[in-house]
Amino acid sequence: MNTSVGTLDWTIVALYLCAVVGLGVAAGFLRRQGERGGEGGHYFLAGNTLAWPVIGLAMFAANISTVHLVSLAETAYKFGLVFGNFEWMAGFTLILLSLFFAPLYLRSRVATLPDFLERRFNRGCRDVLSVVSLFSAIVIHMGVALYTAAWVLRGILGHAPGATLLGVDALMLFIVVLGVLTGLYTMLGGLLAVVWTESLQTILLLVGAVVITVVGYVKIGGWAELAQTLASHPHPLASVADQKVTWGTENFLSMARAPGDPSGLAWYSILLGYPVLGIWYWCCDQTIVQRVLAAKDEKHARLGPLFCAFLKIWPVFFFVLPGVICVALVQKNAFGGAAPPTAADTYTFLITHLLPVGLKGLVAAAMLAAAMQTCSAALNSTATLVAYDLFKRHRPDLGDHQLVVIGKITTVFGTIFAIVASPLFGHYTTIFEGINKLISYVAPPITAVFLLGVFWKRASGQSAFMTLIAGMALGFVAFYLDWNNLYRGDFMLSAFLLLVACLVIMGATTLMFPEALKEEARPLVWEDWREPLRGEAHGHGLANYRLASASVLVVFVALYLTFR
Repeated sequence: MNTSVGTLDWTIVALYLCAVVGLGVAAGFLRRQGERGGEGGHYFLAGNTLAWPVIGLAMFAANISTVHLVSLAETAYKFGLVFGNFEWMAGFTLILLSLFFAPLYLRSRVATLPDFLERRFNRGCRDVLSVVSLFSAIVIHMGVALYTAAWVLRGILGHAPGATLLGVDALMLFIVVLGVLTGLYTMLGGLLAVVWTESLQTILLLVGAVVITVVGYVKIGGWAELAQTLASHPHPLASVADQKVTWGTENFLSMARAPGDPSGLAWYSILLGYPVLGIWYWCCDQTIVQRVLAAKDEKHARLGPLFCAFLKIWPVFFFVLPGVICVALVQKNAFGGAAPPTAADTYTFLITHLLPVGLKGLVAAAMLAAAMQTCSAALNSTATLVAYDLFKRHRPDLGDHQLVVIGKITTVFGTIFAIVASPLFGHYTTIFEGINKLISYVAPPITAVFLLGVFWKRASGQSAFMTLIAGMALGFVAFYLDWNNLYRGDFMLSAFLLLVACLVIMGATTLMFPEALKEEARPLVWEDWREPLRGEAHGHGLANYRLASASVLVVFVALYLTFR
């Protein structure tokens, strides 16, 4: 197999870049000021015209980035399918978004989640969430996507770490090029450009991921051969890895692990810790939820997340499984005399050693698609937050055109900050570890405030603000200890313990400083948790959100029973 990247491959990549940037720019020219919501509403929320298939695809696309293709394969090469829990557990939190959060968001008709928090509590809560949301969009979403895509492209080109290209560090050059191109079409097109390009990029991403999975699966000889090979051969890293880890592949195809597993993800850590991360990420994060805020009505706002949940079934098979297949192929010496890859280079190794000319370019384009779609989603949510939460609230007289200009300027600066921040993820053992650790420090106070805010009408604004501040302080302490290697425990359990602390703080301070529920906040709180389950379902079959939610629940439970 020729492991080099040919002219045809780079032609495919160049055509993709031209197509996606052209599509995003075209969306900018097609925006019309007279649409529902005005120019600002159309730029930031696509005029509230999104239907559930587009919402589901856009949410999936905003979530899936190069980190999924690269780092899930990396972790699977080291530990098996267990990190696929971060994909399948999302199905349960998307049910929560559909049933309990989306109706309240649509009812309030807000453009940002910080705006929702102000209506429910007070302006201080809005300010804190605005800052956290900006950090999340620029660093957690965009920064990690740029870094991972640049890492892979450097590997495909054959450049070693620290290598230069055109007199510049190759990694930083790729980060800058990807960031600038994404910022260009996002600035011109707004959310409509993001949604249009996300739809194209998601298709390309899935095609690339399916191609490399199918080629590897056929080469290994099917599921039975994969399982037998894993069970009967030592792990490729067994002779070179840190001896503090006992490598084995006996339970590589299991999602539920016992305490002491080398992955550090025991079953109870996932069960307790993921909801903390997942509720924030899927139900309370502006970058993800903005697609729901742009829904045409409540029915589409409910069904969109459920469609996204069905899509989340596939990453385990097309993003995680390739790393496991790579282990088995190396065990069988399927690559001839090629040296086994390091874990970080797993996906690059599969691309260059499994695929023929042409398909290498297709998958490389898929890498770019994954990075650019996440970056564009993060940039648009950043522009929305700055325009509405930092400018509109202080100057209510600002018109739609002025807000759009602010949004475009924000996109430029957001791109620059993300480019600067992206190399920080090189500090962690794996990129996937880095992104989830950062979320575990940020998520607990926000999850606590939103949960108690929508389900407990006695929760007060003062207690919510105190919980956000105290929770962020605790999260910073945990981050400091981890960053400086003073304590590196189970970050999922740490997230759960931080959530418990935040719930206790908010409950206690609410009792200490009680407040009457504001009249404008009454529609934003469920009097009874069963209330959203009793409303009109709108539609038949899977168009009935209750039936669709039950179907999602049954499917994911069945998957876990199969891969337990």
